[in-house]
Amino acid sequence: MKLTVNGEEHDLAAPTLADLLALLEFEGDWLATAVNGELIARADRASHELRDRDRVEVLSPMQGG
Repeated sequence: MKLTVNGEEHDLAAPTLADLLALLEFEGDWLATAVNGELIARADRASHELRDRDRVEVLSPMQGG
């Protein structure tokens, strides 16, 4: 299925958001995720099913000032 992850197109077989994160080697409890502009809680990633053409954003906190 075609997914856009952080602005880049990917053709991946990832049925859930958790599967996608593992496939792309995103790790850490500090990640924030959104699918099509909707924030997805860490506890819901394994059950959040992805669909063709979804837009996924994976964000990490930034430090500095």
